[in-house]
Amino acid sequence: MRSITTQIACAAAACALAGMAYANDPGKVQRDDEYKAAVAHADADYKAAKTNCDKLSGNDKDVCVKDAKAAHTAAVEDAKARHKAGAAMASARDSKLEAQYDAAKERCDALQGDQKNACIADAKLKFHQ
Repeated sequence: MRSITTQIACAAAACALAGMAYANDPGKVQRDDEYKAAVAHADADYKAAKTNCDKLSGNDKDVCVKDAKAAHTAAVEDAKARHKAGAAMASARDSKLEAQYDAAKERCDALQGDQKNACIADAKLKFHQ
């Protein structure tokens, strides 16, 4: 019984961590959807191309299938590259915002009281913290 409880707790923790990852990068869902759509499109194109190859025979058919597979691989790899580039851009944007926020907070340290509180609140809004 204890192991089932532990497994449930671990699963809940994993779900919470996954949810936090999506919350930290709202564009991730869109990038994932775009990637899946591009792969699905590549798969459909590959299937259609292979169907066209069935009309051929011998070496012509072999070449046709290899060409279809090469086009499929290229399309999937392009989708992967766009997906990774999007994630890298999001990470870079987040890092820049964090650094700019840290600098703004440091400037706020020269102030006191309500001015300092207002300065920090403004920095949080400006740099999405």
